[in-house]
Amino acid sequence: MPMNYAYHPGNVAHSSAQEVADTVIPAVKTLGINLIPLDGATSCGGGIIRQANRRLQLTLNARTFAMAEELGLEIVTPCATTAGILFEDLTTLRSNPNLLREINNVLVETCGKSFSGETEVRHLLHVIVEEIGLEKLSEMVKNPINLSIAGYYGPNIQRKGACGKDDVFQPNYLENVIEALGGDPVSLTYRTQSVGVPSLLSEESTALKQTAAVLSEAKSEGADLLVSICTLSHSVLDVYQVKAGKVSGENTSIPVIHFTELLAFSMGHFNTRLAQLKTRISVIGN
Repeated sequence: MPMNYAYHPGNVAHSSAQEVADTVIPAVKTLGINLIPLDGATSCGGGIIRQANRRLQLTLNARTFAMAEELGLEIVTPCATTAGILFEDLTTLRSNPNLLREINNVLVETCGKSFSGETEVRHLLHVIVEEIGLEKLSEMVKNPINLSIAGYYGPNIQRKGACGKDDVFQPNYLENVIEALGGDPVSLTYRTQSVGVPSLLSEESTALKQTAAVLSEAKSEGADLLVSICTLSHSVLDVYQVKAGKVSGENTSIPVIHFTELLAFSMGHFNTRLAQLKTRISVIGN
């Protein structure tokens, strides 16, 4: 029987990160996971909406929780930022009955929904490790990823309750999955450090230096490839790496892909893209 989850793609996967939208569906289908779209769900806020209006973000996310609750499903997302923010807001609403009642009043008036607190939020990484298991995952591999791979988590998901049973301060779920997919995991000191996504437009130099720190460490530790479980961070680490190198003076040239791409490639999907990735590694990975 497939495992059913309400699917929240995160802030980037359904818009600018087409590679995530393309790869997540065949990857989870192979894994026996059925994703039910949360049609009309809004952004989690990305750490930005709350800076202007905390209650608005809580209300928007409460609406998403109510939608999942109507389906009787837990929420799953491939984005660590989205998972972390949704978990934080879910915890806030559960712990404050008065606030939950006030926001439910707004939901009832505006969209006819209400949220009781029954759903959960999980990242796809944690579902794979805790529900499917590493042994079963390794049996599904058709294209072993024979590369040295550094994993990036980001800070938002690394909090008690949000990262499943993984260690909050020294996570290893991603490294374990990389190994199960045939790769050689490279553990980074900066794997949970922010790359400054919310401040990229206002404090660009600082954000780019944070980005460079992650990229250059992966490079110096001998990684062929950097894999991110966060779609927002993935975009910054990939698109801004040349600029980050110029600002920091560090070597930041390393291919960056998202976690769902690694899963899909290893399971035999998008073989042409996997070949292109290996070419990219040989060209810019020096």
